Amino acid sequence: MLLLCGAATAHATDAPTPPPTASETSAPIQELALLKEEEMVSIATRYEQPISHAPSNVYVITDEDIRHSGATDIPTVLRRVPGLDVMQVTGADFNVSARGDNQLFANKMLVMVDGRSIYIDGQGLVFWKSLPVTLPEIKRIEVLKGPASVVYGFNAFDGVINIITKSPQEMKGTTLQFGGGELGTISSAAVHAGSAGHLDYRLSIGRDQNQQWRNGDALAFRSHKFNVQTQYNLSSDASLRVAGGFIDTNRFDGPVSNVQIPQSRFNQGYADVQYQLRSLSIRGWWQGNDIPVDSTTHPLLARFVRQTNALGGTDVSFTTNTYNLEAQHSLDFGATNRLSYGLNYRYNTVDGSAVSTLGREDRFGFHLQDEWRPLPSLTLVAGVRYDLHSKIAGTWSPRVALLYALTPDHSFRISGSVAYRPPTLFESNLDLRILPTVPPLFAPIPLFGSQGLSPEQIVSYEAGYQGWWMKHRLRTRLDLFFNHLSDLINFRTVGTTRTLVNGGEADIYGTEAGVEWLAAKWLSGFANVSYQKIGQTFSGVARRGGPDWKANVGVRGDWESGVNAEVTVNYVASATYPLIEFFTALAPLLSPTSPVVDSYTLLNLRAGYRFWHDKAEVAVAVLNALNDRHREHPLGDVLGSRVMGWMTLTF
Repeated sequence: MLLLCGAATAHATDAPTPPPTASETSAPIQELALLKEEEMVSIATRYEQPISHAPSNVYVITDEDIRHSGATDIPTVLRRVPGLDVMQVTGADFNVSARGDNQLFANKMLVMVDGRSIYIDGQGLVFWKSLPVTLPEIKRIEVLKGPASVVYGFNAFDGVINIITKSPQEMKGTTLQFGGGELGTISSAAVHAGSAGHLDYRLSIGRDQNQQWRNGDALAFRSHKFNVQTQYNLSSDASLRVAGGFIDTNRFDGPVSNVQIPQSRFNQGYADVQYQLRSLSIRGWWQGNDIPVDSTTHPLLARFVRQTNALGGTDVSFTTNTYNLEAQHSLDFGATNRLSYGLNYRYNTVDGSAVSTLGREDRFGFHLQDEWRPLPSLTLVAGVRYDLHSKIAGTWSPRVALLYALTPDHSFRISGSVAYRPPTLFESNLDLRILPTVPPLFAPIPLFGSQGLSPEQIVSYEAGYQGWWMKHRLRTRLDLFFNHLSDLINFRTVGTTRTLVNGGEADIYGTEAGVEWLAAKWLSGFANVSYQKIGQTFSGVARRGGPDWKANVGVRGDWESGVNAEVTVNYVASATYPLIEFFTALAPLLSPTSPVVDSYTLLNLRAGYRFWHDKAEVAVAVLNALNDRHREHPLGDVLGSRVMGWMTLTF
């Protein structure tokens, strides 16, 4: 967000000051200094603070970043975040993680919309193309890299992504958006917001679809969504917020696993109630997911094996339900100390043809965090969370961070934290089979979950710097990290059975550096680079994969005439991902399948024109303009370029 700041100098005289001439009026405007405003974020502590005061590494994507990207989905926009790993596997399936911990079925990044988890606890998934929000509703996205279990509990393992929507007051009126383009792509939304007395409301509907990359005549993804949010303002500092909605995704090409590309559907409903009184928040929400899945073996293996349920059928559907109650409160002790604390209870269930029995679990957590500023330049943030789980032993998740402001524009941070991801109900109760289709290759292989799994653990250490230069027109950032992962859950063959077990360790270390600048009122840009190195004892498909280097550059122009344009480049180095042992055992019979993914470069272009007093815009976007045809996982589709047209109208 850009602020135009300046001050005119008044000269006192004994005589009355004559009216300024036109040239005198414009002179101060020409001397105005452009400032890049520091973001206010809440993701690191669950209360608002300047980003330089956050005890964790935080990056912000604004609604303008989303609009100027020309993207139809959030993962495409997230590619610009240094240290974030984004892997597109099919036209529907994305995996997002951080700092070298990405994989198929990525399950270690907590994702929320307005602070409500949309991470599917029962299976540990996020359906990135089926988020319960339309693009015009998004105000900003806060990305926290590193463990954050201290305030969020389980699943805030690699980090947290919170998608924050605009309030009804911020969207007052009607917004219509339609995007269409190659690969049968449609991205559309209609949002209406307003108020009636003390009641604010927002309604939205959306429809999105696109074809498959590997077969342009087949549908990869199609969804319809409806959301409603209301807020009743009880007083100047108290409100009651009620929200709900559903998503009907009647086609989803994925999510891809080591053996299959299932053809899925995804239906989600949710309800959310929150009471807010100053720093006190009490909230309850429910989320239900019905996921019909037809097990379709990956084309490379389809001639030899198939994955089925325990009865030999291809139906591996499941349903999950999550019920959550939580409360949080903060107390200020003078101007230098803030204590925050909270608790939550969660009940999860999973059932379906892919699990042996109806799975249930209870979770209860309590967290306590203190932010103390003994000196104006020094802040200590220390917190701890204790989580109880009906299936595993209790866990302690601490975080300590020390922040030092050398000057108001230059700050340093060091921190250490611990986080856990418990076994999902799906991992505990899994019951599937891998069958040969050309006997006698091998005997049927049962795939079993385990009731004796321990939680996965990460211990993380970070050091960071943020500096402002050129009168707040340029910001630089540098971060170093070291993560130790242990007890990751994965399959191991025991006799003729594949079962889920804990095992192995990995050390991942690296650095991230970036710069954001404001060259002129109409011209801004960013550049960043990240490096990571993985040392590990994991074997098989549990091995961590990912590129060593990633780099991003972007330049944006936004002129008063209404013309705007953006150019971004995303470079990802080559990477090696583990493949299931079937590809080795059947190698003489299969098409060559390399675990190595070549490097690729994505050039994304967008140009737009705003008119009708900035209430309407037309735009054209070219994604992967160089048509760098590439895979982002060895089992993924070959991805190419796409041209999109956009029109947005607000009234």
